Amino acid sequence: MDVVTAVPTPRSEAAGSARSGRLSLAVALLCGALGAAVTLLATRQQWSEGTATVAGGAFPLTARGSDVTGVPAALAVVGLAALVAVFAVRRAGRLAVATLLALSGAGTVAAALLGASDSGALDEKAAQVSGDTSATVDALSHTAWPYVAAVGGVLLLLSGLLALRYGRLWPAMSGRYERGGAPSPRRTSVSVDPDRPEDLWKALDRGEDPTGA
Repeated sequence: MDVVTAVPTPRSEAAGSARSGRLSLAVALLCGALGAAVTLLATRQQWSEGTATVAGGAFPLTARGSDVTGVPAALAVVGLAALVAVFAVRRAGRLAVATLLALSGAGTVAAALLGASDSGALDEKAAQVSGDTSATVDALSHTAWPYVAAVGGVLLLLSGLLALRYGRLWPAMSGRYERGGAPSPRRTSVSVDPDRPEDLWKALDRGEDPTGA
């Protein structure tokens, strides 16, 4: 018994590419927007805490993500802008912007993980409250928020990778406004009966000269 193998037609391949483009576009938009939002939210939360010795007593200190490092928040904004810009450019420009989006995500992950063990911000606060420039923070501990920021960076990175892989299938903002190469058909003039006032008014509305002069 012969086995018949279905051969994909150009129409089915085009339909499959369109589905892949729509799905990847939806996932990339979701990951990019969510990643930027998560990163920005995480940088506003408390990342570390500790104590400084002041007048023989322990003075509690805390540091938010923005105190530790401003890199994740800045890269999240850059990544979000790159995600929007992907739809404003084509070909090489889209490839460059997608690369920027992916690099923003990777940089966010690296900066967040480095900040997870950083004590510089608390050491500066310890020096300020104690009046001793060589003072350091004691009983240092960190929260999970730096890792939340890193997750946001991973989402941005995924969005950039999807843009690099499937961006050629995505629409562009200017596409709907571009004209095709074929010349637009010329409007044919409609004959006007000078004895019918309604025809004269219609001709005037169309910007035509009803007198034919």
